[in-house]
Amino acid sequence: MSKYEYRERRQRQRFLAKRAGSTFFWVMFDGNRVPLLDLSLEGFSIAASAPPTSDQPFAFELRLEGIPDKIKGQAQQMNFVPGEPHGQIGCRFIALEGEGAMRLHEWLTIHVIASASVRITAKEAETIVEGPSLI
Repeated sequence: MSKYEYRERRQRQRFLAKRAGSTFFWVMFDGNRVPLLDLSLEGFSIAASAPPTSDQPFAFELRLEGIPDKIKGQAQQMNFVPGEPHGQIGCRFIALEGEGAMRLHEWLTIHVIASASVRITAKEAETIVEGPSLI
C-alpha cells in the first residue's frame, strides 16, 4: 500500500464540481488552472495520472467559474485513487486565508441550491453543506 492510499476521509459532504456537464470549480497551483472533481468544506480532489510526488503543503487558489472572487490557502495531498481514464488525488485544506472559509461555505450553499432537482431553501442547502459525507 502506498503512503497516499486511504489517508483522507472527509467527514462532510462532497459536491461534484460540475453543473450541467460543465466544470464550475477550479484550483490554481504551480501556475496551472486545474478543474476540480469534487469540493467540500474540508478539501477537494483533482484528476491525476500518477500519485503525488510530495505530501508537503502547497499554496492554492480556488476559483468559481464566472466569479472574480477567489479563495486562497494551503492544502496537502492526502491520497491517490487509481482509475480509468485517470486517477484522483484527494487534498485537504490546511488553512484558508481571510474570509475563505465563509466564502467557501457560501459557494457550496449556492451550488447545492442551483444543482438541486427539487426546490430547497438556503437553510436546507446549508444543512447539506455542513452535513456528514454520504459517499
